[in-house]
Amino acid sequence: MNQTRSPRPSQEAGRERVDLIDSRTRVRRYLAPVLVSTFINMLGVGLVGPILPLYASSFGVSAAMVGLLVSSFGIARIPVNVPAGTMAERAGRRALLVGGPLLISVSAILSGLASSFGQLVAFRLLQGLGSALQMTAGMIVVTDISTPSNRGRTMSSYQGALLLGVSVGPIIGGLVGEQFGYQVPFFVYGALALCSAAWAFFAVPETKDLAASAGTRSKGVAATSPAGWREGLGLLTDRNFLLVCLVSIAVFFTRSGTQSTVLPLLGESKLGIGPEKLGYAFTAIAVVNFLTISVAGVLCDRYGRKMAIVPSCIVCGLAVISYALGHNYAHFMASSLLLGLGTGIGGPAPAAYLADLDLPGGRGLTMGVYRTISDLGMVMGPILLGAVSDRFSFSSALWLNGVLFVVAGVSFGLLAAETAGPSREKRARESIAAG
Repeated sequence: MNQTRSPRPSQEAGRERVDLIDSRTRVRRYLAPVLVSTFINMLGVGLVGPILPLYASSFGVSAAMVGLLVSSFGIARIPVNVPAGTMAERAGRRALLVGGPLLISVSAILSGLASSFGQLVAFRLLQGLGSALQMTAGMIVVTDISTPSNRGRTMSSYQGALLLGVSVGPIIGGLVGEQFGYQVPFFVYGALALCSAAWAFFAVPETKDLAASAGTRSKGVAATSPAGWREGLGLLTDRNFLLVCLVSIAVFFTRSGTQSTVLPLLGESKLGIGPEKLGYAFTAIAVVNFLTISVAGVLCDRYGRKMAIVPSCIVCGLAVISYALGHNYAHFMASSLLLGLGTGIGGPAPAAYLADLDLPGGRGLTMGVYRTISDLGMVMGPILLGAVSDRFSFSSALWLNGVLFVVAGVSFGLLAAETAGPSREKRARESIAAG
């Protein structure tokens, strides 16, 4: 009995070394083109970030209606994320990486031409549809080319490209919006999205076959069948899946509710912050993200996903509450730096944790369901925090958001199973020894 067990750890290590070499080759060949596409697209997202609430306010609407506009982006993504995931399994990842930015390009230009608030909401919905296609496909590509041993670092590279675009975009958008009007950044956004589509068409390879070679193709096919959909619904009974979704909801809730809705309105009404200074603050958040994201990837690969996720949630919660306590631009900037640190620490860990779980339904369906639930946070954040701001105060909305983040982090730390790092390796060795 012992003779049959003894070689198994070395065989397992050998398979891991082969997987690691193959994964490194995949990263070199496939990851870099996707990073460029992501950077271009997110540069456009960053451009309109500090402008959108102010542009909406120019139509004479309330904070709650501004929140509705910001939420419309996520509202459009919710019914599209799961079909986008199954579409990526059927038609391939490239089709979505091209089609998504094309739709964004058209809708962004139309947003700049909007003559009413209703039109702006409609065009923002179209941007959400395009984003669902592009972002879901991008996350599946990163999952295709990574393994549990390097997934945190690979995800951090993807997040780094995303954050680099978001970090450069706000300061450019703020300057352009202040000098040329709130509509012009949307025209630039449209041009950048068109460039992203062209780059994906000519430079990004297809990774669908990589998933097939890893034995996941059958899962992907199942995800497009009725049985696959039932498996997808079964995800909602998995505790670890729900806990990582709670963390992601808190992230999206903050990104759309606090950063894209409350902070611009708070800055303008309470601190006299215009688009340019707001752009500096948003850029500071993304720059700190970018500087910490690589360390975060190494951290969650070496010590486990929870070691990144839990501290991240707590720091982000404190940062959001800090905004509520400030009375000047210096404090606003300090809170932004703290928020950037918190989101940077946890950056790649939730997506890496999700990929580690290897849940039924295939990568496309799993990622689609995950992004759908996450987008609920994007939808709820602006509407809820906008309403709280109208009824009570901006500070009350920020306190609500901060508490949500802390609760998500503590819940994940106490209840979620670890999927990487020393504890996971120890459990694997014990399982091998037990036969």
